[in-house]
Amino acid sequence: MELLEKIAHKLTRKPKLVVTVAILLLIPSIMGYFGTRVNYDILTYLPQELDSVKGEALLEEPFKMAATTMLIVEDMPPEYTNQLLEQVQQVPGVSGAIWLSNLVGVQLPQEMLPDELRDVFFSGNATMMIVQYDQAGASESTMKAIDEVRRLCNKNCFLAGFSVFIKDTKDLVVKEMPLYVVMAVALSMAAMCLMMDSWLLPVALLLSIGLAVIYNFGTNIFFGEISFITQAIAAVLQLGVTMDYSIFLYDRYLEELPHHEDRRDAMATAIVAAFKSLSGSSLTTIAGFLALCFMRLTLGKDIGFVMAKGVVLGVATVVLVLPAILLQMDRGIQKFHHPCLKPKMEGVNAFIVRHRKGFVALFLLLFIPAVYANNHVEMYYKLDESLPQDMPSIVSTNKLKDDFNMASSHFIVMEDDLGHNEMLSLLDEMEAVPGITSVAAYDKFLPAGIPDFFIPDAIKDICKKDGYQMMMVNSSYVTASDEVARQLDTLKEILHRYDPNAYITGEAALTADLITVTDVDFKVTSYLSILAILILVAITFKSIAIPILLVATIELAIFINQGIPYFTGSVVAFVAPTVIGCVQLGATVDYAILMTTRFQEELQKGRDRLEAIQTAATSADTSILTSALVFFCATIGVAAVSTMDIVKAICMMLSRGAIISALVSIFILPSVLCVFEPLIHKTTLHWRTPKPPRERKIPALQTAKGKESDPQ
Repeated sequence: MELLEKIAHKLTRKPKLVVTVAILLLIPSIMGYFGTRVNYDILTYLPQELDSVKGEALLEEPFKMAATTMLIVEDMPPEYTNQLLEQVQQVPGVSGAIWLSNLVGVQLPQEMLPDELRDVFFSGNATMMIVQYDQAGASESTMKAIDEVRRLCNKNCFLAGFSVFIKDTKDLVVKEMPLYVVMAVALSMAAMCLMMDSWLLPVALLLSIGLAVIYNFGTNIFFGEISFITQAIAAVLQLGVTMDYSIFLYDRYLEELPHHEDRRDAMATAIVAAFKSLSGSSLTTIAGFLALCFMRLTLGKDIGFVMAKGVVLGVATVVLVLPAILLQMDRGIQKFHHPCLKPKMEGVNAFIVRHRKGFVALFLLLFIPAVYANNHVEMYYKLDESLPQDMPSIVSTNKLKDDFNMASSHFIVMEDDLGHNEMLSLLDEMEAVPGITSVAAYDKFLPAGIPDFFIPDAIKDICKKDGYQMMMVNSSYVTASDEVARQLDTLKEILHRYDPNAYITGEAALTADLITVTDVDFKVTSYLSILAILILVAITFKSIAIPILLVATIELAIFINQGIPYFTGSVVAFVAPTVIGCVQLGATVDYAILMTTRFQEELQKGRDRLEAIQTAATSADTSILTSALVFFCATIGVAAVSTMDIVKAICMMLSRGAIISALVSIFILPSVLCVFEPLIHKTTLHWRTPKPPRERKIPALQTAKGKESDPQ
């Protein structure tokens, strides 16, 4: 602690130097930000041991079909499509394109084509071209190639496929990200101006948080890449969960000012006191984020590590940089005062204490509808449902479904050792599966009696490579539906009778595995976050009852928050409840800890429990409201402007969760603590034991003149 006091003293003596160093650190951080790759494909976060993922790897190498798009051309002559085919084949990043002209020639009339070819490539006045790419669907090379293919097309062309969806997702995130930050900062500033009595104080606090956010994004380069969901929500989430730390440091500084002749000594003392509190308080938030790292879907690890790092950097910035910013702006902060909102809660708290048993009964009864609703909320896993439906990729996908009856496509990779007749038998069984509209496979294009060398090289290259063969099975069932899940099970059963080592992959198969994996992940992360925070709170208070009561209180808020979509009839993105369950608990349990800490302090002063809880609640309510309001404003603005439903759902639930947790902490927790205080007393070490008076240490770090000059 002596070392911390020395560091605090030096930091407060050279605030300009500290701020200069903090600004210089932005340079490598900004370079790191632009050097960090962003992954827009959620399906790449699936566990690598899944068959669908192994099949996807084989599609990528050797078949170069992990990135495959379908180009639909409507109401255009064959000559146009043939010319477009030749142009598409020349695009950098495109490994090949297949249409009728490089299979049977452009001169052959459609009516003379074999049924197998006509069913795959034609539907009414529309024809379809299959385009393959050199690299994976989310790679920069494929993104650029998709852009170039689109530039070659006219208004009668529609490019569909999962890679195109990823491209549109990337464009949307890049477009909306600055708007997210602007909304979060503007609304947070408004909230702080409402609750704080200085116009400049919110500016100082936001500058500090802004530095921490940029440091966090810059250091993501050590991970190599982050997901687009992490990129979209990390800044606003970090602002929301770490603003408390800045407010606490400033409040402690104001508390110390009357006890020191030099405001720098007051700030140094505040730094030491803040570090003790923040290092403990931040642990619950960090634990909530780290619980996400135990998801099998490694998207959780992506969000968890980035946000846990963000909290650590937030605390470090508050302790090391914010004091210098506050000292530099102190005169302006004190000068530009204004009236602020200071809710009078004494009467409300007196009412709550008088009716404490009724509030405890309400607390217990609310669990019934909250848990039921939480367990019956519908979730969607089809990723294109999270995007605006007028986006080009969504329009093209709908066109593919309507014109070619292809709502989804399954890709099968198997060993190339089955005889021709066995393959035909396998294909016949697959075509008979309900919902299957067509099957494109090498043996389908090999009529009886035709030697293998007559088959065009274009078909050979796409269907057979390195001892494997690939087929595309088109389905009328949409991805993530119960029908496609049953269809995939039937196809696997048929396929594995012929080749036990074969794989079925594609968006629908990967999404089916996503549903299975995240269902388990949600339970695991919820239990781990609860367990971790129970342990941390138990250590903090040296208690058995307190962690159970506090976590139960915040869990009620979480159940209410996550259950609201059930009552409104909404369907939420699958990842939202998993994130909310951990983040809301870790970030807002601090409200309950603050209330409980103040309650204990009042008891240790000798007050009875009724007086103690009323005093504690009145003291803590304003801090809880301020914290919740900032968290709410930081996230609600993003929810309001985002057109991506995944981002909108997460931010909406976070903003709503902050308010619900605050209301539960203000209106229900005091009654719970008061009623169960005798139990807490029996299960907590030194619960009511008065603390010995602590002598305030005023650092004797002054010049020979007795008082140092103003900060440099």
